[in-house]
Amino acid sequence: MPKMKTVRGAAKRFKVKKSGKIKRGSAFRSHILTKMSQKRKRRLRNAQYVADVDAARVKNMLGMK
Repeated sequence: MPKMKTVRGAAKRFKVKKSGKIKRGSAFRSHILTKMSQKRKRRLRNAQYVADVDAARVKNMLGMK
């Protein structure tokens, strides 16, 4: 049986923490930021975690399953 390959796009976007949670970046941070409030941009800077319902799918893409 051949080796499982990691989805390279997923490997660049997600990191798995020791707790098993998957860290991800926030969306809506690339352009057209002038109309956003400073508060919203500040909050989008922080990392988020993948929802539990999607975690299994992301782990599969990362070759962890």
